Amino acid sequence: MSLESDLKTKVKKYKSLTETALKKVSVLAEKGSKEHDIALDYLDMAKNYFNDACYYEQKGDFLTALASFSYSHAWLDAGVRAKILKGSDDKLFTLP
Repeated sequence: MSLESDLKTKVKKYKSLTETALKKVSVLAEKGSKEHDIALDYLDMAKNYFNDACYYEQKGDFLTALASFSYSHAWLDAGVRAKILKGSDDKLFTLP
């Protein structure tokens, strides 16, 4: 398998994983609290990195796309670990 083929395969896998995680995660922190605002920021960062990743994937820059999908998912994991985002699927999130 070539490096480009391997990257394409990983991009496809992590895109799907992160897209699913984005759909399943929710804000756990109480609305109006500082933690709620932080949770929304984490979600925004995850969505922004996801959108960046899709852009790089379309451009054929699979290495940057993979890194961006990883950053996107890391924001979600960090929020779940900090207990400001709710994610209960241990195949999608690193649960606390």
